[in-house]
Amino acid sequence: MIAGYLHAYKRGTHRQYQFTQCESVHLGGRRKSLEANRRLWPDPITSLTSLKSQVSILLYASPLPSAKTPFSSSSTSFLSMLHFPTIKRINYLAPMVASVLLLVLLLSGSLEFPSLSSPLPLSPTLSLSNPNTISTAVDSIGTRISHPFRELLPAFSKWDSQVGCGKFGQKFESWKVNSSAIQGTGIRDGDTCQKEGPRRHVSVLVKGWTWIPDNLEGIYSCGCGLSCAWSKSPVAIDRPDALLFEGATPPRTRRTGDPLRVYLDLEASRKPTGFEDIFIGYHASDDVQVTYAGKSFHIGRNYRISPVKRDDILVYWSSSRCLPQRNDLARRFLSLVPHHSFGKCLNNVGGLDQSLVFYPDCAMSKSPIWWDHLHCAMSHYKFVLAIENTFTDSYVTEKLFYALEAGSVPIYFGAPNVWDFVPPNSIIDGSKFGSLEELASYVKKVGEDPVAYAEFHAWRRCGILGNYWRVREMSLDTLPCRLCQLVATRGGRNARDL
Repeated sequence: MIAGYLHAYKRGTHRQYQFTQCESVHLGGRRKSLEANRRLWPDPITSLTSLKSQVSILLYASPLPSAKTPFSSSSTSFLSMLHFPTIKRINYLAPMVASVLLLVLLLSGSLEFPSLSSPLPLSPTLSLSNPNTISTAVDSIGTRISHPFRELLPAFSKWDSQVGCGKFGQKFESWKVNSSAIQGTGIRDGDTCQKEGPRRHVSVLVKGWTWIPDNLEGIYSCGCGLSCAWSKSPVAIDRPDALLFEGATPPRTRRTGDPLRVYLDLEASRKPTGFEDIFIGYHASDDVQVTYAGKSFHIGRNYRISPVKRDDILVYWSSSRCLPQRNDLARRFLSLVPHHSFGKCLNNVGGLDQSLVFYPDCAMSKSPIWWDHLHCAMSHYKFVLAIENTFTDSYVTEKLFYALEAGSVPIYFGAPNVWDFVPPNSIIDGSKFGSLEELASYVKKVGEDPVAYAEFHAWRRCGILGNYWRVREMSLDTLPCRLCQLVATRGGRNARDL
């Protein structure tokens, strides 16, 4: 069961699902440093908690032993201390039950019974106030004759004639998302701007970084009379209002007249240093939120989207960070569906950098780098497997957004609140299925149903975006203006000691 595989742990006020990790990744020219606590999964036979669970199961579910039916090996490991003489059942039934009850009572003083996680729903149902009011193509998968297809535009035409944007919009007009998962823009309305008087200018010097892209350099007109200068060069900005650190620790102290200290951490651990005045992270509770949905990470790529999908290979996957648990999940799922794996992990296409061998039209130059044609190659597949490094609220990374931008349907394993970050009916949430076999069966049915598959693209064609427009608005693309806005609000260099 996927529910068992993604065992839930709780920490603080939000749930975390974490893979073991302490390593680095080079993804699309940027380098991440990730650190997370190692989760050790308890052995169900040897742990004390399991011992008590087995006693409970023996008491309530196991048949009574007979002289000719000894206990199983798993039972004798903790009940070998008990001796049951070979006599009639009526003579040893009472003392046996009493002995087991006594053992349970003794254990209950120092042990806790393991809590059972609730089973996951068996179908990918979205959150609607009245989901049964309107039925569309995805609600009737399996009722239409299987029809393998490759071309998208005819599939879209079929969906238009059988469902259409009007019906799709009515179905999702009451779709519930958590609007507080995404911050507001921070750009204030015109009335507020008029009260603030003359124009203001704020400058941010990027002091330490590992992957912040160079294409953010420049001067921005941010609205409300605010202009913003952003640079990595102390020549361009010699008197900054704020110093931005990413991958480096800010100064421990700050005095009035010094620039504000800003620290950015978009990794799963999301740990402030304790020395920053402004913290930038991926969560809405941070001072400034930055999502992974923007184009600043990959502005130089080939965004050609293929109008034709493969019908022989359903799923695309590419990963070169072979984390054991993620690899195991990918291996078990991919073994059930036709797929291509282009990365170092589970590669089945004859080696690395094979995308242009399959799709030479995706080449951007004579000396391409693999990420230059990532989107173009991905767009040839109906589905893209996207598995996060860490399963925690609001940690939704480029793995999902790349697939959406490439015109494919992500099969997603990651943030429990992923629907707060994506358009309605745009992804297949793998955690909502009872087993990987059930998920694979669903994917195959959608892949042979042009009307149902087209509905996974309806959000884009019909403009039904949910929170997605705000997710894009809170990306790295808009960070300079949003950070300058907050620096101006706090007084910049003239802010009091913080």
